Amino acid sequence: MNSSTAVSKFDAWILASRPKTLPAAVVPVLVGASIAVYDGVFNPTAALFTLLCSLLIQIGTNFANDLYDYLHGADNKDRTGPQRAVASGLISVREMKIAVALTFGLSFLMGLYLVYLGGWLILVIGIVSILAGIAYTAGPLPLAYNGLGDIAVFLFFGLVGTTGTYYVQAGRISPFAFWASVPVGALITNILVVNNYRDREEDRMNGKKTLAVLMGEKFTRYQYVFFMILSYAVLFVVYFTYKNTLTVFLPLLSLPLSIKLIRMIFTLKGKELNRTLELTAKLSAIYGILFAAGILL
Repeated sequence: MNSSTAVSKFDAWILASRPKTLPAAVVPVLVGASIAVYDGVFNPTAALFTLLCSLLIQIGTNFANDLYDYLHGADNKDRTGPQRAVASGLISVREMKIAVALTFGLSFLMGLYLVYLGGWLILVIGIVSILAGIAYTAGPLPLAYNGLGDIAVFLFFGLVGTTGTYYVQAGRISPFAFWASVPVGALITNILVVNNYRDREEDRMNGKKTLAVLMGEKFTRYQYVFFMILSYAVLFVVYFTYKNTLTVFLPLLSLPLSIKLIRMIFTLKGKELNRTLELTAKLSAIYGILFAAGILL
C-alpha cells in the first residue's frame, strides 16, 4: 500500500467518525462531572473512563449509522448532507462491520471499570446505550427510521449521559444532575432536528420516517425553537433550586448564536442548512462549557 492510499483510508475513517458530532459525547460528561466537583464527590479516573466510553459509543453509533443508512438505501453519493464513507466507496461494508464491532466492544471493556464503581445499574446503562447505538439505524425497528431518533438522542445524550456521569462518581442519583441534563439533551437533539429537517424530502423518498417526515416542516422548525427556549429556561430552575449564584447564567452568553440559528432554520433550505447544522453542534458545546463553568465557579 502506498502512502497516498494509506492517507486516504485514514481520512475516510476520520470522515466516518464524524468529528464534528463528538462534542455531543463530551458535553454530558463535562456537565455531570462539574456537578460532582460542586458536590465534592469528583473522581477523575471515573470521569476519564466515562468520557472515553461516551466517545467510543458515539463513534460506534456514527459507524453503524454510516453502514446501515447505506444498506437501507437512505444514503448515496448525491445526498444533500456531508459525504458518507460507505456510500462513497471509501470504506467497504465488511470493513465498517468490523469497525462497529471493535468500537462497541472496546467501549464495553472500558466500561467494566465503571461497572466496578457503580454496580449493576451502570452495566445495564452501558449495555442499553450500546444496543441503542446499533438500533438507531439497524435491526427490525431502527429508531431513526420510525420517528424515535429524537427521543433516543434526548434520553441518552441528556439524561443518561449527564446523570450517569454523576452516578459513577457519587454512587447516587442527583436531582441537580437531572435538571442539568435537560438543556444538554435538548441542544444535542437539535443537531439531529436540523439534520432531519434538511434531509426530510430525501428521507421521505427513501422510506425513512423521521419525526421531521412524520410531522412536517412547520412542526420541525418549532421543535427546534422549543428546545432552544427549554435550554435557557432550565437555568432559572437551577438558580432558584440548586445553586443560587449568578454564574449559572453564563450560558446566556450563547443566546445571540441561538437567535441567529433560529433565523437560519426559518430561512435556509437544502445544503444551506449544513452551516446551520455545524453551528448547532457548536452551540451545544459552547452552552455546555459555559454551563459547567457556571456550576464550578
